[in-house]
Amino acid sequence: IKNMNKSEIAQALFKEGFNCSQSLLAAYGTDLGIEREIALKIAGAFGGGIGRMGETCGVVTGAIMIIGLKYGAISANDKEAKAKTYELANTFVSNFKARNNSVKCSELLGFDITSKPDSGKIISKQCPKYISGTVSIIEEIL
Repeated sequence: IKNMNKSEIAQALFKEGFNCSQSLLAAYGTDLGIEREIALKIAGAFGGGIGRMGETCGVVTGAIMIIGLKYGAISANDKEAKAKTYELANTFVSNFKARNNSVKCSELLGFDITSKPDSGKIISKQCPKYISGTVSIIEEIL
């Protein structure tokens, strides 16, 4: 892991069986002040489009958490940090939508994840490209 880039780390975590959100947050978390185990727990419920509901893709929620970790306000009065965090979140989502036409898990995968419990093969084929694409967008905006 020491000589791997963020995309390779996230891909390796995904191949281990972690969801997209966990894979991204854990890949970046240690550099941003949270332990790998904490990152995996925080992002655990975001897989499959938030709780496997096919909603907002885990790479998107993971990326937004990474942006928040890096730039988020720690004072309720820090209007600059809030504004920058929202701006970067919007930039990320715009760039992701421009590349993929959606941020919705079920639309990105092309099927309703809630009605297809044995969808592992499709997910393992499609999600890695979203992970690597997300890392490239994050690297541009961080």
